[in-house]
Amino acid sequence: MTHRNETNKVWFITGASRGFGRVWTEAALKRGDKVAATARDLASIADLKEKFGENVLTLKLDVTNPDQVKATVEQAHTYFGRLDIVLNNAGYSLVGTIEEASTDDVRALYETNILGPVSVIQAALPLLRKQGYGHILGTSSNLGHVTLPVIGYYCSSKWAFEAIHESLAAEIKQFGINVTIIEPGAYATEFGSQQSLKFAAGLDIYENFKTTFFDNSLKTIERGDPNATPEALFKVVDAEEPPLRFFLGSHCLPWTQNAYKDRLAIWEAWKDVSNSAQGQLK
Repeated sequence: MTHRNETNKVWFITGASRGFGRVWTEAALKRGDKVAATARDLASIADLKEKFGENVLTLKLDVTNPDQVKATVEQAHTYFGRLDIVLNNAGYSLVGTIEEASTDDVRALYETNILGPVSVIQAALPLLRKQGYGHILGTSSNLGHVTLPVIGYYCSSKWAFEAIHESLAAEIKQFGINVTIIEPGAYATEFGSQQSLKFAAGLDIYENFKTTFFDNSLKTIERGDPNATPEALFKVVDAEEPPLRFFLGSHCLPWTQNAYKDRLAIWEAWKDVSNSAQGQLK
Protein backbone atom coordinates (compact mmCIF):
# COMPACT_ATOMS: atom_id res chain seq x y z
CA MET A 1 0.00 0.00 0.00
CA THR A 2 1.37 3.41 -0.94
CA HIS A 3 1.99 5.90 1.83
CA ARG A 4 -0.23 8.76 0.72
CA ASN A 5 0.19 11.46 3.37
CA GLU A 6 0.76 14.71 1.52
CA THR A 7 3.11 15.86 4.27
CA ASN A 8 4.98 14.25 7.15
CA LYS A 9 7.15 12.31 4.76
CA VAL A 10 10.49 10.78 5.65
CA TRP A 11 13.35 11.62 3.29
CA PHE A 12 16.83 10.17 2.82
CA ILE A 13 18.96 12.76 1.02
CA THR A 14 22.55 12.47 -0.17
CA GLY A 15 24.68 15.55 -0.82
CA ALA A 16 22.72 17.58 1.73
CA SER A 17 25.52 20.00 2.60
CA ARG A 18 25.13 22.46 -0.28
CA GLY A 19 23.26 23.30 -3.48
CA PHE A 20 19.89 21.71 -4.11
CA GLY A 21 20.54 19.09 -1.43
CA ARG A 22 20.77 21.77 1.24
CA VAL A 23 17.83 23.79 -0.11
CA TRP A 24 15.54 20.76 -0.33
CA THR A 25 16.61 19.35 3.04
CA GLU A 26 15.76 22.58 4.84
CA ALA A 27 12.53 23.08 2.90
CA ALA A 28 11.32 19.55 3.70
CA LEU A 29 12.10 20.04 7.38
CA LYS A 30 10.38 23.43 7.46
CA ARG A 31 7.18 21.92 6.07
CA GLY A 32 7.18 19.33 8.85
CA ASP A 33 8.78 16.36 7.12
CA LYS A 34 11.60 14.30 8.60
CA VAL A 35 14.99 13.97 6.88
CA ALA A 36 18.01 11.73 7.10
CA ALA A 37 20.55 14.22 5.73
CA THR A 38 23.91 12.87 4.60
CA ALA A 39 27.18 14.47 3.53
CA ARG A 40 30.85 13.55 3.28
CA ASP A 41 31.66 16.18 5.90
CA LEU A 42 29.39 15.80 8.90
CA ALA A 43 30.35 19.24 10.20
CA SER A 44 28.81 20.82 7.10
CA ILE A 45 25.31 19.71 8.16
CA ALA A 46 25.71 19.82 11.94
CA ASP A 47 23.66 23.04 12.21
CA LEU A 48 20.58 21.20 10.91
CA LYS A 49 20.40 19.29 14.18
CA GLU A 50 20.40 22.54 16.12
CA LYS A 51 17.57 23.95 13.98
CA PHE A 52 15.31 20.93 13.59
CA GLY A 53 16.06 18.57 16.48
CA GLU A 54 14.79 15.02 16.29
CA ASN A 55 13.17 15.58 12.90
CA VAL A 56 16.59 15.41 11.26
CA LEU A 57 19.22 12.67 11.41
CA THR A 58 22.62 13.85 10.20
CA LEU A 59 24.91 11.12 8.89
CA LYS A 60 28.39 11.02 7.38
CA LEU A 61 28.30 9.30 3.99
CA ASP A 62 30.65 8.80 1.08
CA VAL A 63 28.44 7.36 -1.65
CA THR A 64 31.46 5.72 -3.30
CA ASN A 65 31.70 3.35 -0.30
CA PRO A 66 28.98 0.69 -0.84
CA ASP A 67 29.31 -0.83 2.65
CA GLN A 68 28.93 2.60 4.25
CA VAL A 69 25.96 3.33 1.99
CA LYS A 70 24.16 0.16 3.06
CA ALA A 71 24.81 0.77 6.76
CA THR A 72 23.74 4.42 6.52
CA VAL A 73 20.49 3.70 4.67
CA GLU A 74 19.62 1.00 7.20
CA GLN A 75 20.47 3.32 10.10
CA ALA A 76 18.14 6.00 8.74
CA HIS A 77 15.35 3.47 8.22
CA THR A 78 15.72 2.16 11.76
CA TYR A 79 15.76 5.66 13.24
CA PHE A 80 12.58 6.85 11.54
CA GLY A 81 10.86 3.49 11.08
CA ARG A 82 10.37 4.01 7.36
CA LEU A 83 11.71 5.86 4.30
CA ASP A 84 9.16 7.46 1.99
CA ILE A 85 11.57 9.29 -0.33
CA VAL A 86 15.12 8.35 -1.26
CA LEU A 87 16.80 11.28 -3.00
CA ASN A 88 20.15 10.77 -4.73
CA ASN A 89 21.62 14.24 -5.00
CA ALA A 90 25.37 13.84 -4.47
CA GLY A 91 27.49 14.58 -7.54
CA TYR A 92 30.00 16.88 -9.17
CA SER A 93 31.13 18.03 -12.61
CA LEU A 94 34.41 17.32 -14.37
CA VAL A 95 35.74 20.18 -16.49
CA GLY A 96 37.89 19.10 -19.40
CA THR A 97 37.64 18.14 -23.04
CA ILE A 98 37.27 14.50 -24.02
CA GLU A 99 40.97 14.34 -24.89
CA GLU A 100 42.18 16.08 -21.74
CA ALA A 101 40.47 14.05 -19.02
CA SER A 102 42.39 11.04 -17.78
CA THR A 103 40.77 7.65 -17.26
CA ASP A 104 41.27 8.19 -13.50
CA ASP A 105 39.37 11.50 -13.76
CA VAL A 106 36.49 9.81 -15.58
CA ARG A 107 36.45 6.79 -13.30
CA ALA A 108 36.23 9.00 -10.19
CA LEU A 109 33.38 10.98 -11.74
CA TYR A 110 31.41 7.84 -12.55
CA GLU A 111 32.07 6.41 -9.08
CA THR A 112 30.27 9.39 -7.54
CA ASN A 113 27.68 10.29 -10.18
CA ILE A 114 26.61 6.81 -11.28
CA LEU A 115 27.83 4.01 -9.03
CA GLY A 116 27.16 5.98 -5.84
CA PRO A 117 23.47 6.44 -6.60
CA VAL A 118 23.23 2.80 -7.67
CA SER A 119 24.60 1.75 -4.27
CA VAL A 120 21.97 3.89 -2.53
CA ILE A 121 19.19 2.45 -4.68
CA GLN A 122 20.32 -1.13 -4.10
CA ALA A 123 20.54 -0.54 -0.35
CA ALA A 124 17.11 1.08 -0.16
CA LEU A 125 15.10 -1.24 -2.39
CA PRO A 126 14.76 -4.20 0.02
CA LEU A 127 13.44 -1.80 2.67
CA LEU A 128 11.03 -0.07 0.28
CA ARG A 129 9.76 -3.39 -1.04
CA LYS A 130 9.05 -4.57 2.49
CA GLN A 131 7.11 -1.34 3.11
CA GLY A 132 5.18 -1.79 -0.12
CA TYR A 133 5.73 1.81 -1.17
CA GLY A 134 8.38 4.45 -1.71
CA HIS A 135 9.59 7.09 -4.12
CA ILE A 136 13.12 7.15 -5.51
CA LEU A 137 14.25 10.56 -6.75
CA GLY A 138 17.46 11.21 -8.64
CA THR A 139 18.96 14.60 -9.39
CA SER A 140 20.02 14.48 -13.00
CA SER A 141 20.24 17.53 -15.25
CA ASN A 142 18.90 18.90 -18.48
CA LEU A 143 22.34 17.74 -19.65
CA GLY A 144 20.94 14.23 -19.37
CA HIS A 145 19.30 14.98 -22.75
CA VAL A 146 21.60 17.49 -24.39
CA THR A 147 25.35 18.01 -24.24
CA LEU A 148 27.88 20.78 -24.00
CA PRO A 149 31.57 20.68 -24.87
CA VAL A 150 34.19 20.82 -22.10
CA ILE A 151 31.87 19.05 -19.64
CA GLY A 152 31.09 16.10 -21.90
CA TYR A 153 31.97 13.48 -19.31
CA TYR A 154 29.62 15.08 -16.81
CA CYS A 155 26.90 15.03 -19.47
CA SER A 156 27.65 11.37 -20.14
CA SER A 157 27.25 10.54 -16.45
CA LYS A 158 23.78 12.07 -16.52
CA TRP A 159 22.82 10.22 -19.70
CA ALA A 160 23.74 6.99 -17.91
CA PHE A 161 21.89 8.17 -14.80
CA GLU A 162 18.75 8.73 -16.90
CA ALA A 163 18.89 5.28 -18.50
CA ILE A 164 19.42 3.52 -15.17
CA HIS A 165 16.45 5.27 -13.59
CA GLU A 166 14.16 4.67 -16.57
CA SER A 167 14.91 0.94 -16.47
CA LEU A 168 14.54 0.97 -12.68
CA ALA A 169 11.10 2.56 -12.92
CA ALA A 170 9.82 -0.26 -15.13
CA GLU A 171 11.35 -2.92 -12.88
CA ILE A 172 10.01 -1.73 -9.52
CA LYS A 173 6.59 -0.40 -10.45
CA GLN A 174 5.25 -3.85 -9.55
CA PHE A 175 6.31 -3.22 -5.93
CA GLY A 176 4.42 0.06 -5.63
CA ILE A 177 7.62 2.12 -5.79
CA ASN A 178 7.78 5.26 -7.94
CA VAL A 179 10.80 6.79 -9.66
CA THR A 180 11.28 10.42 -10.68
CA ILE A 181 14.30 11.88 -12.45
CA ILE A 182 14.73 15.55 -11.51
CA GLU A 183 16.29 17.51 -14.38
CA PRO A 184 17.35 21.03 -13.38
CA GLY A 185 18.55 23.64 -15.79
CA ALA A 186 21.17 26.21 -14.76
CA TYR A 187 20.70 27.50 -11.22
CA ALA A 188 22.66 29.82 -8.96
CA THR A 189 23.78 27.08 -6.57
CA GLU A 190 27.23 26.14 -5.32
CA PHE A 191 27.43 23.53 -8.09
CA GLY A 192 29.98 25.71 -9.86
CA SER A 193 32.14 25.99 -6.75
CA GLN A 194 35.55 24.36 -6.36
CA GLN A 195 33.92 21.69 -4.14
CA SER A 196 31.54 20.68 -6.94
CA LEU A 197 33.95 21.05 -9.87
CA LYS A 198 37.06 19.11 -10.69
CA PHE A 199 39.40 20.13 -13.48
CA ALA A 200 41.27 17.82 -15.81
CA ALA A 201 44.86 18.71 -16.69
CA GLY A 202 44.67 21.09 -19.65
CA LEU A 203 46.23 20.95 -23.10
CA ASP A 204 47.33 24.22 -24.68
CA ILE A 205 45.53 23.45 -27.95
CA TYR A 206 42.14 23.73 -26.18
CA GLU A 207 42.79 26.87 -24.13
CA ASN A 208 41.19 29.32 -26.58
CA PHE A 209 38.24 27.00 -27.15
CA LYS A 210 37.60 26.63 -23.41
CA THR A 211 37.99 30.34 -22.73
CA THR A 212 35.46 31.15 -25.45
CA PHE A 213 33.10 28.46 -24.13
CA PHE A 214 33.21 29.78 -20.57
CA ASP A 215 32.89 33.44 -21.62
CA ASN A 216 30.13 32.95 -24.20
CA SER A 217 28.19 30.05 -22.69
CA LEU A 218 28.58 29.23 -19.02
CA LYS A 219 29.15 32.76 -17.72
CA THR A 220 26.31 34.32 -19.69
CA ILE A 221 23.58 31.73 -19.15
CA GLU A 222 20.56 32.89 -17.18
CA ARG A 223 20.41 31.06 -13.88
CA GLY A 224 17.36 30.24 -11.82
CA ASP A 225 16.81 30.82 -8.11
CA PRO A 226 17.27 27.51 -6.24
CA ASN A 227 14.97 28.75 -3.48
CA ALA A 228 12.11 28.78 -6.01
CA THR A 229 12.36 25.00 -6.51
CA PRO A 230 11.05 23.33 -3.31
CA GLU A 231 7.34 23.95 -3.91
CA ALA A 232 7.62 22.43 -7.39
CA LEU A 233 9.46 19.43 -5.97
CA PHE A 234 6.83 18.96 -3.27
CA LYS A 235 4.09 18.86 -5.93
CA VAL A 236 5.96 15.98 -7.54
CA VAL A 237 6.46 13.94 -4.37
CA ASP A 238 2.90 14.61 -3.20
CA ALA A 239 1.35 13.61 -6.55
CA GLU A 240 -0.77 10.48 -6.76
CA GLU A 241 1.00 9.60 -10.02
CA PRO A 242 4.39 11.33 -10.02
CA PRO A 243 6.16 11.79 -13.37
CA LEU A 244 9.15 9.72 -14.43
CA ARG A 245 10.91 12.88 -15.60
CA PHE A 246 10.56 16.41 -14.29
CA PHE A 247 12.29 19.54 -15.59
CA LEU A 248 13.20 22.26 -13.10
CA GLY A 249 13.25 25.68 -14.73
CA SER A 250 11.85 27.28 -17.85
CA HIS A 251 14.78 26.78 -20.25
CA CYS A 252 14.97 23.00 -20.24
CA LEU A 253 12.02 22.07 -22.43
CA PRO A 254 12.79 24.44 -25.37
CA TRP A 255 16.45 23.39 -25.39
CA THR A 256 15.58 19.70 -25.34
CA GLN A 257 12.89 20.12 -28.00
CA ASN A 258 15.40 21.77 -30.32
CA ALA A 259 17.97 19.05 -29.68
CA TYR A 260 15.51 16.29 -30.53
CA LYS A 261 14.26 18.19 -33.56
CA ASP A 262 17.83 18.20 -34.91
CA ARG A 263 18.35 14.51 -34.09
CA LEU A 264 15.11 13.47 -35.75
CA ALA A 265 15.98 15.50 -38.85
CA ILE A 266 19.34 13.75 -39.18
CA TRP A 267 17.84 10.29 -38.67
CA GLU A 268 15.15 11.13 -41.19
CA ALA A 269 17.69 12.38 -43.75
CA TRP A 270 19.62 9.11 -43.50
CA LYS A 271 16.53 6.90 -43.23
CA ASP A 272 16.91 5.22 -46.63
CA VAL A 273 20.52 4.32 -45.99
CA SER A 274 19.65 3.06 -42.51
CA ASN A 275 16.77 0.94 -43.82
CA SER A 276 18.98 -0.54 -46.51
CA ALA A 277 21.18 -1.98 -43.79
CA GLN A 278 18.33 -4.06 -42.39
CA GLY A 279 18.78 -6.83 -44.98
CA GLN A 280 16.60 -9.90 -45.10
CA LEU A 281 17.51 -13.25 -43.62
CA LYS A 282 16.73 -16.23 -45.82
